[in-house]
Amino acid sequence: MNKVIIKGSVFTPKDSLEYADAGVVSKQILTNKAGNITIFSFDKEQGLSEHTAPFDATVYILEGTAKITLGGTPFTLKQGEAIIMPANMPHALLAEEKFKMMLLMIKG
Repeated sequence: MNKVIIKGSVFTPKDSLEYADAGVVSKQILTNKAGNITIFSFDKEQGLSEHTAPFDATVYILEGTAKITLGGTPFTLKQGEAIIMPANMPHALLAEEKFKMMLLMIKG
């Protein structure tokens, strides 16, 4: 795991980074002026406190289950599910169990 991702090669996002005990790990796999794609792993009971982002962002669950609160409404997402978080809307994430996600943020 923690392999370098090379453009034009096949990779499995959920296998591209490991979990850290009591931590959150992130790996940016693509970034340019249009936006970025980042993979995260969250150990159980880890998360991101409520915040906003200036652009729409899509969270896709790669493994496990995540609790995502969006504009005060909680959602439980499991592997294979996604949610679009509108720009400037408060959101937070909590790992009720270990999970991995891919975040796609498009600027504009």
